[in-house]
Amino acid sequence: MTDLHGFELVKEQDIPEINSKTKLYRHIKTGAELLSVENDDENKSFAISFTTPPADSTGLPHILEHSVLCGSRKYPVKEPFIELAKTSQSTFLNAFTFSDKTMYPVASQNVQDFYNLIDVYFDAVFYPNITPETLMQEGWHYELEDENDEMVFKGVVFNEMKGAYSDPEGVLGRYTEQALMPETIYGHDSGGDPEVIPDLTYEQFKSFHETYYHPTNAKIFFYGDDNAEDRLRMANDYLKDFEKQDLDTTIETQPTFDEPIRTVVGYDAGDDPDAKSMMTVSWALDDPFDMEKVLSLEILEHILLGTSASPLRKALLESGLGENTTGGGLDTQIRQMAFSTGMKGINVEDAEKVETLILETLAELAKNGIDPETVEASLNTVEFQLREANTGRFPRGLVMAINAASTWNFGGNPIDPLAFEAPLTAIKQKIANGDNLFEDLVEHYFVKNQHRSTVLLKPDPTVREEKEAREADRLARKRESMSSDEIKHVIEKTRELKIHQETPDSPEALATVPSLRLSDLDREIKQVPQVKETVNGSTVFYHDLFTNGILYVDMGLDLFALPQDLVQYVPLFSTALLEMGTETEDYVKLSQRIGRKTGGIDRTTFNSEHRHDDGAESMLFLRGKSTPEQAGELLAILDDILKTTQFDNKERFKQITLRRKAQLESGLVPGGHQFVNTRLRSRFNLTGWANEQMGGVSQIFFVRQLVNQIETDWSSVLDKLVQMRDALLNRDHIVFNVTVDDATWTQFKPTLEGFIAGLPANGDQRQAWTPSYDSGNEGLTIPAQVNYVGLGANLYDLGYERTGATQVIANQLGTTWLWDMVRVQGGAYGGFSSFDSGSGVFSFLSYRDPNLLGTLENYHKSVDFLRGLDMGRDELERTIVGAIGEMDGYQLPDAKGYSAMVRDLIGYSDEERQKTRDEVFNTTLADFKKLADALEKLNAQGTVIVVGSREALEDANTKQGEDFLKIVKVL
Repeated sequence: MTDLHGFELVKEQDIPEINSKTKLYRHIKTGAELLSVENDDENKSFAISFTTPPADSTGLPHILEHSVLCGSRKYPVKEPFIELAKTSQSTFLNAFTFSDKTMYPVASQNVQDFYNLIDVYFDAVFYPNITPETLMQEGWHYELEDENDEMVFKGVVFNEMKGAYSDPEGVLGRYTEQALMPETIYGHDSGGDPEVIPDLTYEQFKSFHETYYHPTNAKIFFYGDDNAEDRLRMANDYLKDFEKQDLDTTIETQPTFDEPIRTVVGYDAGDDPDAKSMMTVSWALDDPFDMEKVLSLEILEHILLGTSASPLRKALLESGLGENTTGGGLDTQIRQMAFSTGMKGINVEDAEKVETLILETLAELAKNGIDPETVEASLNTVEFQLREANTGRFPRGLVMAINAASTWNFGGNPIDPLAFEAPLTAIKQKIANGDNLFEDLVEHYFVKNQHRSTVLLKPDPTVREEKEAREADRLARKRESMSSDEIKHVIEKTRELKIHQETPDSPEALATVPSLRLSDLDREIKQVPQVKETVNGSTVFYHDLFTNGILYVDMGLDLFALPQDLVQYVPLFSTALLEMGTETEDYVKLSQRIGRKTGGIDRTTFNSEHRHDDGAESMLFLRGKSTPEQAGELLAILDDILKTTQFDNKERFKQITLRRKAQLESGLVPGGHQFVNTRLRSRFNLTGWANEQMGGVSQIFFVRQLVNQIETDWSSVLDKLVQMRDALLNRDHIVFNVTVDDATWTQFKPTLEGFIAGLPANGDQRQAWTPSYDSGNEGLTIPAQVNYVGLGANLYDLGYERTGATQVIANQLGTTWLWDMVRVQGGAYGGFSSFDSGSGVFSFLSYRDPNLLGTLENYHKSVDFLRGLDMGRDELERTIVGAIGEMDGYQLPDAKGYSAMVRDLIGYSDEERQKTRDEVFNTTLADFKKLADALEKLNAQGTVIVVGSREALEDANTKQGEDFLKIVKVL
């Protein structure tokens, strides 16, 4: 046995498909396991995970996830996590509570920063300062400031989960898992049920950490281009002081059902008499250890549900029984894999029809076979995704950490889920041999599998009222049972907690948190290679970047070619292009062709003001990718959908519209802060207005009325879609953006030039949009127990001058004042500020917030906070380091190319980017005072937008005056 810094090597494997060498180690003294993935990825990743099986629904694993990041032995500050968020160059910094494990991941491109982050996380998980006050703040506590006040529950997780339990789809997901595996740990909610969270005691809280946060239960993951030996040394420095523990973390499987079960649950739909139901049908499958089986099921999931043309999804959408599909699909992260699908927007009486349709569709596929072109398309799509490994802004290494945990957490080999080549080859061989691979899987796992549950979530207008009544009764009974001394004790504990929260960390404590210095950072911007030229009237951007053999092509259509009244149709029009079919292919065949011949085509809108004139950009981008060999086919598909899409399928377009409606409505409760921000920004400039029309509350109102118009006046809707195509298909206003290496570009360019030449040229057809901007404060009603509170204004209109220093100050506000007042003391899950340096719009926002007027008051007090700041040079430098980290976020090649093009379109030159960076580096306290002056004007002239319950909005009007908020019902 070779001792490698306290570790022994268990297994070693090269994985060429991810260009990595993997080594699995076991710590000799404690039994901790460490997976080291070595490659040339500069975006280094780390994660430490523990199996954390919940024994109930108090949310203990979730609360502990929050709490261990609230100070530790080596870093005795109240919030080392937020101190790192202020000062780190991290590309990821967070923690995850799963149903059965808790993971603490970080990522950074800077090796010193990376090791700083890891050291803080190691110390946090093994040596946290989890005091009773920590549980009170992060979990729950009784809050009472005066004997005459009403006693309430407070706590960050308590309010976070109130928000989670206000989200119907989230509730459906929780009950789906619990119904399928009721006798296991999955029958509990590891996140916490707000009605159960107050049952958690400090003794349970402390004991859980002592039991499960031990090296014997630790799974440590490293990934990237840092030194492999340093990984072992750093881990051993923490593990060596522990002894191996006799700890059984085996997670039992659910005994197989003798017959399927059904569960009916009510959800809070507010006072909407037309509220719809939603449901899932789910199956428990096998364990996740056989990688060929797992990958086969992942491909099957795409076959059944991956696109709107997938046979199961198509059957559901075309049935007319609901508005959109729901359910989590395949879950490979739990002890028994599970598969779930269903529908939302259904009538409660149609639930049995939906269930029957799902079962009959699956039985038919098993009996009569799956279209081979559908199989080919899904196989190509999944293979392309595996080889491209495009994880967007989420670090690739952390995706691998999560994948590794799918077996590792249950005693399996963590390397197996990372190596896809062998199982993929085996699957392809079976298909080539003519095996009925996927039909057999459907037969075995769905048709003959009796371990099935059906969960129906139906609207119940009494749910929230009954929950609130139970909470009030619980608090009242507790208050009545308290002696005078006990009441005084609660008041004293409330006071002590507030003092603790308000007392700043000492300079000595803050100095323990590691941070880079400005001298460690590059003062020069990172430039992206770009060539810009005009080809047959179109603007073409090209970026010579290594893309691992993938060709990225973005095609931008100028939305200013449309009259103003068609702006709201843009999201539906863009979906129709890809999902309505063409003159030669119905939408199923088109979807199959895209899947078989490309890496996919997506769409997105881009709206932004120009930086130095009154102009703006509003564009619809079709974003395609392929191998170089498929490039001609990619352009041929774009040509077909742009020129020959068949819009005249009324029922198909209605399905698309209903799906859009369901997507927007289901996003309101979990993403209320985003709707608030979009609504706020729509008040101040043209592209803010356009964003709201296309994706905000106005879009919700539009699609609702459009559903009716499709039935009553289809011809006018069809005319608008055709009019949009005719207006947008004009090469004189089209932008192309290509990201690929130079050799591939040389081969591809003539093909692209020929494609552009084949597009119509209609000259300058841009329209003038002259919307009237809404004004005044607004309250948007949703059925929820929490609020999303926004306050905003255009600072440039208030006399504030553009400077890069604003990014530093916004970072400081979000990680100090707003964090402390809105989250820590206010109990909201989040409080932050957002600034658009292009338009000048500044907004304060809160997330899952139990307060409304108190949060607005804290926004207003930001002025005094900024004016009262007295930072020394070291603290200011740390804040600047954090702002630079935000600016230097990691991007994959396609994102680099797209961002460079966008900057050019809005007039943000590299010279100005460098000037902005210099201003960030040179930020002074005087800049904080200047922003404070602007925010004082915002307090007086800003707009308030709130998404929340009608009761909360009406209470605010009662206290502030009936005209404080104009109340608009949304849900």
